[in-house]
Amino acid sequence: MSESIPVISGGITPPGIGETAHSDLVAGLFREQLSRKLPPSAPDLGLSLPNADAVEHLQPSGFAKGALASALDPYSGPVDYSAYTASYPTSFSDVPESPAAPSNFERPDFSFIPDDHASVPLTTESLSELTFENHDFHPQSRSHSEDGALNPPPIHSLSPGSTSTESSTTNQTTEPSRPELPYGEPLGPRPNLRLDPPHHGEHPSGTGTQDAPFTGYTETPSYYFINEPAPETTRNSPPATPHSAILPAAPFDMEGVRKDFPILSEKNSGKPLIFLDNAATTQKPQAVIDATSSFYEHDNSNIHRAAYELSVRATKAFEEARDKVADFLGARSSKEIIFTRGTTEAINLVANTFGRRYIGEGDEIILSQLEHHANIVPWQMLAKQVGAVIKVIPINDRGELILEEYIRLLGPRTKLVSVAHVSNSLGTINPVEEIIQIAHAHGVHVLVDGAQSTPHIPINVQALDADFLVFSGHKVFGPTGIGALYGKSHLLEVLPPWQGGGHMIRDVTFERTVFQDAPEKFEAGTPDIAGAVGLGAAIDYMHKVGIHNIAAYEHSLLEYATPRLANVPGLRPIGTAAQKASVLSFVIPGIPNETIASHLDKQGIAVRAGHHCAMPAIRHFGLESSVRPSLAFYNTTDEIDTLVDALHHLVARRRP
Repeated sequence: MSESIPVISGGITPPGIGETAHSDLVAGLFREQLSRKLPPSAPDLGLSLPNADAVEHLQPSGFAKGALASALDPYSGPVDYSAYTASYPTSFSDVPESPAAPSNFERPDFSFIPDDHASVPLTTESLSELTFENHDFHPQSRSHSEDGALNPPPIHSLSPGSTSTESSTTNQTTEPSRPELPYGEPLGPRPNLRLDPPHHGEHPSGTGTQDAPFTGYTETPSYYFINEPAPETTRNSPPATPHSAILPAAPFDMEGVRKDFPILSEKNSGKPLIFLDNAATTQKPQAVIDATSSFYEHDNSNIHRAAYELSVRATKAFEEARDKVADFLGARSSKEIIFTRGTTEAINLVANTFGRRYIGEGDEIILSQLEHHANIVPWQMLAKQVGAVIKVIPINDRGELILEEYIRLLGPRTKLVSVAHVSNSLGTINPVEEIIQIAHAHGVHVLVDGAQSTPHIPINVQALDADFLVFSGHKVFGPTGIGALYGKSHLLEVLPPWQGGGHMIRDVTFERTVFQDAPEKFEAGTPDIAGAVGLGAAIDYMHKVGIHNIAAYEHSLLEYATPRLANVPGLRPIGTAAQKASVLSFVIPGIPNETIASHLDKQGIAVRAGHHCAMPAIRHFGLESSVRPSLAFYNTTDEIDTLVDALHHLVARRRP
């Protein structure tokens, strides 16, 4: 008998709202939510007065600048909902100015702010140098003593320059029970206000170094045979490219691309294979097959284990693959990349480290109705174990997240938001930039499921300011059984290991174990070395074709296919979001989905029929399953025409 987990969904969407997340309504709700959580006094906020100048540094797409400025100003007065529902401004100049503060409103004393910061804009640099006298703004940053009294916040959440008084003991197996959230900067995670992060170990202001809890030895792990490890590299973050702003693809040799994938010359049911199940897995280019085979033929050895040349080559290939993943995601350092078996294991890793340590009874986890089961079940298991509550962002009938409801769901007990970048069942591209910025404004961390976005959209974790991002190798034309977790370095440093075993340790006795630093402490045992090498080769291949070219070409295929499928008599598209990526789910009432998939199979066309491991999303449309053709850059318009013709023939044959 199953036990239920508390789940709270977003409320009813007001009439006329939900088809589009109106910027002024969202901003109004955001302001209301901030006013609930943040009392109007600067010491409680731990912030200098937010104003329009501060918002110059924060420009999430889809939010009117003036409305967002109003939302971020807790002194702008109470929210009048009629002002946000009666009319919808079409430009920044149409947004009304924030109402003035009441005449009896007592402005807070800002004397605690250093003089040289009294009038500067709200930037990462200015925030990082403030000294905070009151920490009620971060209820999760305060622990309780055994007698129930509030303990002081941790030293590393205070002003830079403070010196930790914590005992500098080695990172042993004994872990404290649910300590404060691990903020990497004085105010913790918040919107990334610049795209050029400082070098590793440097304070965001450029002065001094960040305080961090001691997590064991700090020297570079020894691989026994490598005398001079390559220095850690730091990567700057280019601006993120909105999907809607991707330039048209440069022409590339489609015939040559298809020849790179040997399986595309195979037959399926006696017909040329048309592979349209790319959301489930992608096919592998010859370069990936060769790289994996070559490793086993020439370099196979365990890594980090021996002094002989073969092991050196294997270790070098494995760590070079980590570097390639870091570049692919735009991470600052390869130390922020943890190899896993895929997206599912990566999410479970976060749930069992971050979740078990920082989420407790009554705390809240926000998911969305679009999630793959891999981003639902681990959090349900955690919630059952610790007594947490799951909240759910609802979707509208186009399959788009309702941001107004997301803002309503955020509260003082929210500890994590975990959302898909792209829906695997509908193809919806979620506005993760806004989701992250809003969450960070509430001091909440965010995990992004990038399994369906990494094959189709250029990703930059620094530009997104994601705390965690996960993806699978087999979705990006690499091997199965390999994937990666990206985590901000200050988070990985304080999270405990999940699995124990070889390689993730520095020293073991029967009394204690001292762990490696990240990423090694999360990679117990022998990893899938050949899989990592193959993943690196897949990333090389995507760069060779051009990730922007892939995104633009696939978008053109989607635009080509959508109206043609709509012309099939009786066909009902499932998921019609304005921003989509490469998924064309549909049903034809009166014809079972399995019948449709079987008919297409006889024409050589491979599609998936079922719930796609996303039952809540499919059930929103009153369904238990759908047919899901999904595209990749090796598909062609001719293949789409064959799909559409086959559907026309099926419908005509079954017509009375």
